[in-house]
Amino acid sequence: MEATVYILQCSDGAFYTGLTKQNIEARVWEHNAGICYGYTRKRRPVTLVFTETYDRLTDAIARERQIKGWSRAKKQALIKLDYEGLPELARNRVGTAAVRASTSSA
Repeated sequence: MEATVYILQCSDGAFYTGLTKQNIEARVWEHNAGICYGYTRKRRPVTLVFTETYDRLTDAIARERQIKGWSRAKKQALIKLDYEGLPELARNRVGTAAVRASTSSA
């Protein structure tokens, strides 16, 4: 069963990451038509900016969860297909969190 992980850019600039087993164009149409209740409904119109398709639903679910946990900068790098930049963005986020933790406990 094929599944597609996708990222939409909302009218307010926010990103929405989702998963669908249907045709991606139909799914984006649903978001823009307001059929999908939730995050994108008040942020229309939305634009499809990224897709990845998986043969196994479990792989797609794992990827969707991974991307949803990423920072905006890391999602932007993924959208640009800057795969080489992704590890550095992950290190920066961890490093930033560590710096915040050490300064807040002082």
